[in-house]
Amino acid sequence: MNTVERSQAASKVVDLDLLAQRVAEMKAAGKKVVLCHGVFDLLHYGHIKHFEEARRQGNALVVTITPDIYVAKGLNRPAFTESYRAQMLASLELVDYVAVNRWPNAVEMLAVVAPSVYAKGPDYKNHDADLTGKISAEEAAVLDAGGSMYYTEDVTFSSSALINRHLSSFSSEVNAYLTEMRSTYSVSEIHAALDSLRKMRVLVVGEAIIDEYVYVDQMGKSSKEPVLAMRYVSKEQFAGGALAIANHMAALIDDVSVVSFLGAQDTSEEFVRSCLAPNIKAKFLYKKDSPTIVKRRYVESYLLSKLFEVYVFNDEFLEEKDEISFCSELQKATQEYDLVVVADFGHGIMTQNAIDTLQDEAKFLAVNTQQNAANIGYHTISRYSRADFVCTNERELRSDARTRVGAIEPLVLSAVGRLRAGNMLVTRGKSGALFYSMREGWSSGPAFTSSVIDRVGSGDAVLAWTAPMAAAGLPGKMIAFVSNIIGAQATQIVGNRNAVDRVATYRFIDSLLK
Repeated sequence: MNTVERSQAASKVVDLDLLAQRVAEMKAAGKKVVLCHGVFDLLHYGHIKHFEEARRQGNALVVTITPDIYVAKGLNRPAFTESYRAQMLASLELVDYVAVNRWPNAVEMLAVVAPSVYAKGPDYKNHDADLTGKISAEEAAVLDAGGSMYYTEDVTFSSSALINRHLSSFSSEVNAYLTEMRSTYSVSEIHAALDSLRKMRVLVVGEAIIDEYVYVDQMGKSSKEPVLAMRYVSKEQFAGGALAIANHMAALIDDVSVVSFLGAQDTSEEFVRSCLAPNIKAKFLYKKDSPTIVKRRYVESYLLSKLFEVYVFNDEFLEEKDEISFCSELQKATQEYDLVVVADFGHGIMTQNAIDTLQDEAKFLAVNTQQNAANIGYHTISRYSRADFVCTNERELRSDARTRVGAIEPLVLSAVGRLRAGNMLVTRGKSGALFYSMREGWSSGPAFTSSVIDRVGSGDAVLAWTAPMAAAGLPGKMIAFVSNIIGAQATQIVGNRNAVDRVATYRFIDSLLK
């Protein structure tokens, strides 16, 4: 493309409001304006055929693209920034204007731009197969604005497939693993397996925690003391602990319940309930002489580096009266659920009687004992004598075995034997995940990210998605694969600000296996 052509292409890239104005002007001049919308991450022959067929439905063609922040196709996507994608599209002679959308989907954009025709590819014609569930809303927005829908029928290609094979950012090890997974499972098989979990009834038991992030900027050393001085910037709170696990599960499971303790003092119950997904039923008891647990982290605001933590809690075990009420609640509840997930953070509510009640009553028991600053060195999975599924990380497993180095497989087998566990998942950070099933043996998978924004809550997200998979008896190879997808997404979330999203997860699976 020469200088003149580049200048002409650049003039076709406009902001959304100006696009709406240009479309209105063309319609006023008697033109029928067709709009195409998508990511268009790697411009290919299928896109050209789609645009050609779309333009034949009118006199002008405009294209809008999904902004970078809303491209939910997994890590390292989009491969090209919104600026590059817009310029590539604008270089096509058959495209009149290009704009970047402001919203996650096209619904609001269509109401603003109001095209004569909205053209989508043939894979969107079946609305029930649309992962986002937005194509029906998009069609309604077009009709409300006086336009019509059109579905192109020409040949289609996949940008994700081309990127995976020719522009992959993964290592040769990960690419080889993905090639093997593509030959083992189709995208639709994994989607169907996860969809089959939606009607499972799940109970989450464990500590309710409020994660608080206090953001600060560095000022410098205090003039009078050897102390680093910080300037307060802002603060935000998230639902953590068992609450976060329930929220992650609520994206996958329709019927989720949680039983936990808030503090009898400073309950923060209104905030806690406001943070829970609508399909979560919560039963809270109240721990005597205690606040609801708050884990306050002071975080440098630019790099999100954590400086130090302050725990606001009473981590003594429950008093007898509270323990009796708790065990009674667990005994009533557990038999109603297909799966009970125990998130034991070691802060006093999981007494031995509570553990025994769950071990005796739960149909399928999934357990995680999380080590943290308050319990490191003595709070391990060995507190339990029965678990059908154990989810832990390598450090916690080695702490339980009192073995810092050496092969991990013997440690897994030893723990499985002690716990009579049918399944164990060990997350290993940048080394991925290792899954053992007494029925199938070993499965493993590599990590899908090398960059981490925040580790807080990533293990909870993995537990939330893999425990139902294990309870349903899904293959270990699939569980290891999904665990790494969930872990990759969770490490990109600050604290427990958001739960891992089902649609984003399905799209991540799509992008990896195409």
